[in-house]
Amino acid sequence: MHLLRVPGDLPGERRRLNVAPAAALSGIHAITFDFGNTLVPVDRASLERVVDVTGRRVAELLGPWDHATFLRAWTEERERQFHEEIPRFREVDLGERLVRVVARLRGMEPPPPNRPWDHADAARRSTREEIAIALDVYSRAFVEAVPAPPSVEPLLRRLAARRTLGILSNWPIAATIDRYVEAAGWSGHLRAVVVSQRVGTIKPHPRIFAAALVELGETDPAACLHVGDDWAADVVGAMRAGWRAAHVRARPEDSPLPMSEPDGAVVPDLELDTLADLESALDDREASAE
Repeated sequence: MHLLRVPGDLPGERRRLNVAPAAALSGIHAITFDFGNTLVPVDRASLERVVDVTGRRVAELLGPWDHATFLRAWTEERERQFHEEIPRFREVDLGERLVRVVARLRGMEPPPPNRPWDHADAARRSTREEIAIALDVYSRAFVEAVPAPPSVEPLLRRLAARRTLGILSNWPIAATIDRYVEAAGWSGHLRAVVVSQRVGTIKPHPRIFAAALVELGETDPAACLHVGDDWAADVVGAMRAGWRAAHVRARPEDSPLPMSEPDGAVVPDLELDTLADLESALDDREASAE
């Protein structure tokens, strides 16, 4: 489990926002959705298939090398990157991970734990073209291996008839989400796809919410609702940026994606058992405002 600390928190500090749930939820002009485990459940088996396919295809193009060695190097560098980047609110760089993995497969010894990589030396073991090929393989493998839930497109279509919609997600390859949106038939329902890799920081940092506000064409954060499963990134991050927030409780129990647990720091505007509950919850809360 990877936990995120929210900007402004100090050890032992607990700030509360919206200490009482709002009686009504009105004036929502735009809704954004987290991608992984909100729109698209990502369980461990699915992500393992993506990495497995990536390793085999990349070995055919750039290898040969032992597949088990690739998987071990990938896993170790994945964990190293999470420890390096997430506490700094930076997205992990899959291109950099692949540079490290290929360097290891071509004979470079990795540094010991808590010691930095010699990136210049690692980069000499591969070319930019090779890493671009490997990134494209990973991106396409994800779209192939992780199917879109059939209920999401109708939900987005209905919501888009009344509001501006977008994706606001932490994700290491923005092109993967772009490709997924096209393959799933969601693009016509979305005005914006805002991804941490493009913005240069991850949720819960307020800068990514500010970027989404611009892409949505909105000026008032309180007119925007963000829907997500990760407490610190999606709920606390949104509310501290002045947005409304909906917390989706459902997610695969074994998902390897970073997550944080509810800690009582804020009270979300909506608590949803599943994404499918969003429409009725919005209707109920809007009706109470009339």
